[in-house]
Amino acid sequence: MKKVMKVSLAVVMSSTMLITAACGNSDKSAGGNGDSQKPSEQKKKELRMMVGTIGGKTPEEHELFEKEVERLSGIKVKMEKPATGFNDKLLTAISSGEKYDLIQVDRPLMEVLFDQGVLTPLDDRIKGSKFISDPSIFPKNEWEQVKMSDGKIYGIFTKLQGGTMPIVRKDWLDKLGLQEPKMLDEYYNVLKAFKEKDPDGNGKADTYGLSTAGLYDIQGFMSAAGVKAGYVTKDGKRTIPYATEAAIPVYEWFAKLYKEGILDPNFATNDAGKMRDMFLTDRVGMVTYWDTWVGTFNNMRMQKDPNTTFKAKGLLPAAGPDGKIMMRRGEPNAWIIPANSPDPKTAMEFIEFWSTEKGNVLATLGIEGHDYTVKDGKYELTQDGKDHNLDHGAPYVYNTNWTNPFGSLPGVKEAKELVMKYGTVETTGKDWKDIEKIINNYALQAMQGKIPASEAVSKMNQELKAAKFID
Repeated sequence: MKKVMKVSLAVVMSSTMLITAACGNSDKSAGGNGDSQKPSEQKKKELRMMVGTIGGKTPEEHELFEKEVERLSGIKVKMEKPATGFNDKLLTAISSGEKYDLIQVDRPLMEVLFDQGVLTPLDDRIKGSKFISDPSIFPKNEWEQVKMSDGKIYGIFTKLQGGTMPIVRKDWLDKLGLQEPKMLDEYYNVLKAFKEKDPDGNGKADTYGLSTAGLYDIQGFMSAAGVKAGYVTKDGKRTIPYATEAAIPVYEWFAKLYKEGILDPNFATNDAGKMRDMFLTDRVGMVTYWDTWVGTFNNMRMQKDPNTTFKAKGLLPAAGPDGKIMMRRGEPNAWIIPANSPDPKTAMEFIEFWSTEKGNVLATLGIEGHDYTVKDGKYELTQDGKDHNLDHGAPYVYNTNWTNPFGSLPGVKEAKELVMKYGTVETTGKDWKDIEKIINNYALQAMQGKIPASEAVSKMNQELKAAKFID
């Protein structure tokens, strides 16, 4: 699964990108209204959109994905999928007046677009769609995530968003006779054993207990101090708990791991790919990442070696002294319809299609004949389909009326159940990219023992207040 893209207000004023659209047909099975004209008399419906994670895994497969959308929905689509710089390209396009029908965005980007006044409120369209308004498709309590400050809804979910957690090598736990950790000191003992007791069996002390991709995502350990990621409003004031005194003991805990060689020494400069690679190649026993990746890790190793003993498992965050657990659930990912969309009606029809069984199959399994085949109602994945890990933009969906014919990848169901039970949505906002720079600068120094944790928190607060990011 990808890290949610963040956008600063400075980028809003300077960025650019584009997408256009024209439209037409409706899918009655998806809740569309249809048309009395004969197919030969109907104008071909077309949409142009921008997507971040939805679609094919390669440029060639992406073209096949667009054709599959047309085959299944009757709507011809052009899905522009920037390889890099999604937010900058999109914002530049909007500022230059480009028109497009649908965009896949995260919550922070939605807030930026809302402030620019370029979003279409979708409340009436949702109410007018028996399909989208069905709570078995999208639960009523989830809609709060896509409401803006005016109380209106501006997005419709592209997928069921997961959460982050510590992910452990369960086979290493079992090999060393260790129990799953629940408290922070228990986590320390497990990670120390992974460093010192040769869990990979190669006769060398060459493994680490824990690796992260910088501060992404240490919520599973901040939980021990009752510290929540993102913004928290307390007594009417904006606070960032990672920059408060409550977080100091956790930064000190990380500094201890770093000093003792338990923490991957490159954690501060790792990107997610490097961290994942360490986990997959037996160099570290625990990482902090998305629930979906529990299954992806297991699937990738099984694809490489069906007889592997590798087993990844999602864990609950460390409990606080009161037993409370704080787990981070990702901000929503949603379709938005720009205010200048040439064909909002067809855009809504596409959203309805995306949320149907046909759309769910496309978003997970992928393209029939390329990623999977169906014979006598039985689905079978091709090698491409196996490599793509049942993910073409929405590995998990809200629609409770559809069941993935392949079930879920090993370990995901249990991990996702933990997120849905304990996870709460992180609140960031349009300035979070700039905020992260401040927090990362001092937190990473504290976690490496370069400066005292108390000094790091003090300097974070000074800079955050000076920039008016906290009250």
